[in-house]
Amino acid sequence: MVNLISSPRSATPDARAARHPEKQKRPDTPVLRKPDWIRVKAPTGGVFSETRNVVKENNLVTVCEEAGCPNIGECWSQKHATFMIMGETCTRACSFCNVKTGLPDALDADEPRRVAHATATMELKHVVITSVDRDDLADGGAEHFAQVIRAIREAAPGTTIEILTPDFLRKPGAAEVVIDARPDVFNHNLETVPRLYLGIRPGARYYHSLRLLERVKERDPSQFTKSGIMVGLGETKEEVMQVMDDMRSAGIDFLTIGQYLQPTRKHAAVDRYVTPEEFKSYETIARAKGFLMVSASPLTRSSYHAGDDFERMRAAREAALASGKTL
Repeated sequence: MVNLISSPRSATPDARAARHPEKQKRPDTPVLRKPDWIRVKAPTGGVFSETRNVVKENNLVTVCEEAGCPNIGECWSQKHATFMIMGETCTRACSFCNVKTGLPDALDADEPRRVAHATATMELKHVVITSVDRDDLADGGAEHFAQVIRAIREAAPGTTIEILTPDFLRKPGAAEVVIDARPDVFNHNLETVPRLYLGIRPGARYYHSLRLLERVKERDPSQFTKSGIMVGLGETKEEVMQVMDDMRSAGIDFLTIGQYLQPTRKHAAVDRYVTPEEFKSYETIARAKGFLMVSASPLTRSSYHAGDDFERMRAAREAALASGKTL
């Protein structure tokens, strides 16, 4: 077993400095020893290599690699990958995130075609598309998201599409462009409780993110909405339950809750490791509050088991509608 903490790209001090220059003057934070339930298997196997080759041959970026996701071995071995569009450099500097910070390159006009080609080549039933924040673009990259969705619809019409978008803060009309491209699932993560935003997600605004997801439902009620938070950052149980209530008020269908894992000593420290029993309790509470789908476990991430969870969520909606329940 191995303990995947940080991306290989941030293994040395020089690499970390190039990746996160804004964090280098911060004091090192302590790294708590991980409990056994956090440890995962090293990525191996033929299908894993095949997935990696398809990604490499199409010159694509995956959040699996860039964010140092602990589930990369399992997901890639099952031909599941989350494509990260619009480059590998983010204009924001969230204290929890391992994606590179800096000034991004210009958009690649051929990227939508390549993402669609990889989706078709891998014969994906469900694909997840995310991106870095692109505050440098007038529309935050909304039209590029729409182009990727349209390209996948053409190349792989049987594939369901889930997007995990930035917040499009101060980008009037941008969200509507993406909504109107009609993904099957519109995901945007709140990440943490409002009290911790200044330290964890300083470039974002909690209520703006919540309103973004509410607008999806207002404009296209048929689209599923999804959001997630990390725990273990210092939040209280009561604060997590309040976020659940806020999400339900915004009509969010699917909630994910996972353990925050510290990428490097320059990132926000883990306050504690939440036990599997506590995650189970959160799941029970969230289901009682009316979410169609809940995924809560130490290794849960936004796109972890996304395809299977989408099918369960769709079935749950159909069952609720058949019973006359108001969603």
